[in-house]
Amino acid sequence: MTHAARRFLDFCQGTVPVVGRKGAMIRKMLLSALFYGLFLGAGILPGGAPAQDATSTTRDEAAVLAPTRPLAAALFDLDTLPGVVRTDAPVPGWAISQGGETVGHIASTWEVIRSVGYSGRPIDILVALSMDGRIAGAELVRHSEPILTLGLSDQDISRFVGGFAGIDLADPEGRGAGPEMPEIISRATVTTGVIRDSILRTARLLAIGRGLVGGGGIDQLSFEPQSWAELAAIGAVQERSVSLSEARAALTEADPPIPEGDAPFITLWAGLMDPPTIGRNILGEYAYNKAIAELGAGRHLLFVGSQGVYSHRGIDWRRSGVFDRLQLSQNGLVFPLTDAGYTRIDEVAPEDAPPLRERSLFQIGGEGFDPAQPFELTLTASRAGGSGEEVSFDTVLDYQLPAQFVRKPPPEAAPLWHQTWQDSTFAIASVAAMQIALTLILLFQEPLVRRKRQWMYLRIGFLTLTLVYLGWILGGQLSVVQVIAFVQSLLTGFRWETFLIEPVIFILWAGVALGLLFWGRGVFCGWLCPFGALQELTNMIAKRFGVPQIAVPHALHERLWIIKYTLFMAILAVSFYSMTDALILAEVEPFKTAISMRMMRAWPFVAFVLVLLLAGLFIERFYCRYLCPLGAALAIPSKLKIFDWLRRRPQCGRECRLCETKCTVGAIDPLGRINPNECVLCMRCQVILNDPETCPVLKRRARKTAA
Repeated sequence: MTHAARRFLDFCQGTVPVVGRKGAMIRKMLLSALFYGLFLGAGILPGGAPAQDATSTTRDEAAVLAPTRPLAAALFDLDTLPGVVRTDAPVPGWAISQGGETVGHIASTWEVIRSVGYSGRPIDILVALSMDGRIAGAELVRHSEPILTLGLSDQDISRFVGGFAGIDLADPEGRGAGPEMPEIISRATVTTGVIRDSILRTARLLAIGRGLVGGGGIDQLSFEPQSWAELAAIGAVQERSVSLSEARAALTEADPPIPEGDAPFITLWAGLMDPPTIGRNILGEYAYNKAIAELGAGRHLLFVGSQGVYSHRGIDWRRSGVFDRLQLSQNGLVFPLTDAGYTRIDEVAPEDAPPLRERSLFQIGGEGFDPAQPFELTLTASRAGGSGEEVSFDTVLDYQLPAQFVRKPPPEAAPLWHQTWQDSTFAIASVAAMQIALTLILLFQEPLVRRKRQWMYLRIGFLTLTLVYLGWILGGQLSVVQVIAFVQSLLTGFRWETFLIEPVIFILWAGVALGLLFWGRGVFCGWLCPFGALQELTNMIAKRFGVPQIAVPHALHERLWIIKYTLFMAILAVSFYSMTDALILAEVEPFKTAISMRMMRAWPFVAFVLVLLLAGLFIERFYCRYLCPLGAALAIPSKLKIFDWLRRRPQCGRECRLCETKCTVGAIDPLGRINPNECVLCMRCQVILNDPETCPVLKRRARKTAA
């Protein structure tokens, strides 16, 4: 290694002396700029051009896998192969038919809602719906989840997916006649939670889009006799009137001019006739049934009536086929009224209807038109002008179908994280209490470290609580896997609900993030890591029994740090190629075996943990020092911590090196400096620094005072 390269490495590690606060500030600014540049180049921060291969979904992942005829037969439990026909609107999917009748529909979760798993890669599940609004079955066709590393198989996940068969979308929680919702697999909480939410959301959207259940569509079944006045009162029929005087003011250049007066130039009425309560009452039962029978797919009925001196139809439509005096628009889209589907209505049924001069029925609709949403009907009135040119004005009738004629959508199943947080109230509160207690310890450490015995009792008690309660009982062990998943989610589409499914882990990460900002990695590594606590407690027991401790030479100790940083970068790099391979490589972490699965795993994994713990009996926190990729990941942003409350004396490293030999993880160099990348905030050095019976400097001062 060249001298310049060595100096740069020392600078990054914090082992190069800096001139006071200004030098430290310069170093932090340079490191901030370095990290910002790295994230900018990766496309994580605004302004950076994202790397195409890393941040975008590959073409193979973007492709939608269509259901085969044998798969469709299996999902709907059919004896013969059905027909599979692609349909793109209003929800993309496939119609499944047999014997000329539609038996159900299938949709892809990836195509409909862009379902992404814990790995940050697509999860694609084909969801089958029967015509009665139930899930007929589901098939997992593609995923990149690390289930094999969790001791699960594809068959386990497939059984979970298949458990949704029979769920009634009108009662997605399974409280009705349908089966209960499948139980989340404990070792794959996030993955199975994402699968659950993806299946239910896709099924609901498909059912609404295909009209299998109510959901934003029009009520075309219920009927209640009502008069014209009653329909007008609820807004089922809307009115817009222009008087002669208003028309004269708008058409000042008309020749001959329009006379003055309050009589109607035109009064326009309009209403959607699809709901029987509106259509049958206005058109009469025979005319309504005939119009509905002739209605094309995706089309709707619009009634327009008028009175006054101006016609809403005119005569040009007979030649052009387009009613140019009327224009229907919604959300910026224009839907012309044509003679295709037009019906002249000779009379309306209500006895209290106004004396209409013209009555028209139009079939309306088209891609993008939603009859349940507001739309505008614009009438263009024109007359010949004095100069021979035509003059005109527009008047707009706003229409909104009353809410009572819109079917309510089926209740949407609450996201899984809502339930997990409700069920974990005590766990969340207790973990938050642990973090608050730790914050108080770090904030008021000075009086604590002056009391050696109380500090030791507190340290052992907190580590025991972390190991037994937080680790073995709650499963609150953070992992480099979560760091990689977070990075991948930033690059492929961040979703809060993916990380909220595990409330204990989420609360821990929230606290660790703040801890990194204030004090560095030691907040987690020194106090809240169950495996770190296991190592430290077992080493304490070993020392009690006189197990000799191995002092690793500082030159070798420093070079062994490279291993954990290399492991972290390797796992991160491999994750961009294959998340599965990255999580297999992440098995270098013993956390899953020792903490999450409590040693209930295959013997090679257990043996690996025992070897690490054995090494830790002779070298305190052996794994934390040299092998932990999570510690390496947390050490990188630790450079930017705000507070540095660990005191040192000018004599440290020159006249006394006791703290260096007693440091839990060897974070103090021969010159007495504390490396923030390695420090776990155990505060052992602060106890020594304040102990007049241990610190050589204080002992020497005491002797001088006594003399």
